[in-house]
Amino acid sequence: MAIEELFAGHGTLPQMFSDRTAWNLEPNPLSKALANQLSSGKPVTDLTESNPTKCGFHFETEQILGALSHPASVHYDPVPQGLLPARSAVVDYYQSRGCAINVNDIFLTTSTSEAYSFLFRTLCNPGDEVLIPQPGYPLFNFLADIQDVATVRYPLIYDYGWQIDFHALQRAITPRTRAIIVVNPNNPTGHFCKAKDVHRLNQFCLEGNLALIADEVFLDFSLGNDITPTFACNDKALTFTMSGLSKISGLPQMKVSWLIATGPQALKHQAVARLEMIADTYLSMNTPMQLALPVLLELRHNFQQQCVERTQKNLAQLDKLLSTQKLCARLNLEGGWYAILKVPLTGSDGELALELLNTHGVYVHPGHFYDFPADGYLVVSLITPELPFAAGIRDLVASIDQKFRKDS
Repeated sequence: MAIEELFAGHGTLPQMFSDRTAWNLEPNPLSKALANQLSSGKPVTDLTESNPTKCGFHFETEQILGALSHPASVHYDPVPQGLLPARSAVVDYYQSRGCAINVNDIFLTTSTSEAYSFLFRTLCNPGDEVLIPQPGYPLFNFLADIQDVATVRYPLIYDYGWQIDFHALQRAITPRTRAIIVVNPNNPTGHFCKAKDVHRLNQFCLEGNLALIADEVFLDFSLGNDITPTFACNDKALTFTMSGLSKISGLPQMKVSWLIATGPQALKHQAVARLEMIADTYLSMNTPMQLALPVLLELRHNFQQQCVERTQKNLAQLDKLLSTQKLCARLNLEGGWYAILKVPLTGSDGELALELLNTHGVYVHPGHFYDFPADGYLVVSLITPELPFAAGIRDLVASIDQKFRKDS
């Protein structure tokens, strides 16, 4: 018997669940419309696909599967921070970027989400705060809720490119602030933290006794030719840098990420000791994936070449199509997998995304999904296969042009 039936006629259900999971779980109108389109068999051009395993890339299947058949996988050696060969592979990865890190400062996790949970538990008491960028990735709020941590936004501003509003960031710091989160490059704005940004962030952290958390899952996907600096080399303030196979090698299904602690020695020593206790409590990493990590990291070159080529071609196609009209514009980006379109304000961006889907079968994300502070933004994935990407952007531009002329 369902609990709803058991308590039927007896008023409200008993309080059995925590407040931290009292989310509104109703699908939003756009998700409902997408489900209706798909269930009815109507064609949908999905300009939001960011799962690399669904985007037509070629993966070296034999080598990937072969890496999972390491003979030592049948043995169990519970090392809280992760097996040494796996952590050494992470060291080699950063060495290739010109950054030397200590193998003893690395923690392997099953995802960056798990790494965030480790950090929130290490740094925060219930009700403490972490600062997150706006616009930014919507997962932060859920990760923080689960750990009884509050998120406070600091704005990113656009002026021929994205940048941190440091005055607003400073005002957002309170006695309960414990960390500043930066995403490098940010998702979805695609901008990198510059050396001057790192310097100011370090100042705030040192003055406020704060930690710096750097999410660098898109670090390798720069649109420039230079190797972009990593926060894993930052030792001025207590810094935690995370990344993983999901983006680096295009293998989200493999569930391997890592967390690196750097900073002043005394603080880093305390952080590593506390993180080790948390990691030892869960021991979440499985042996086959740890043993496969050196091979899967090495395979990143093949995937990244395909991904960057796809991104550049789609970006060029997007700019070509946008050049034929004057209503929509693309905002500057420096890396990552997403492009942001500035569109005319004829209503909310949610309504526009819904209309594009219902009338043209084009699925895009409205800006408010990423916490844009105003309407007039759409977000599209640049790793969408090229032909549907071009077709979808053509339909999008034509639809907005038609709508603008009708509304005006």
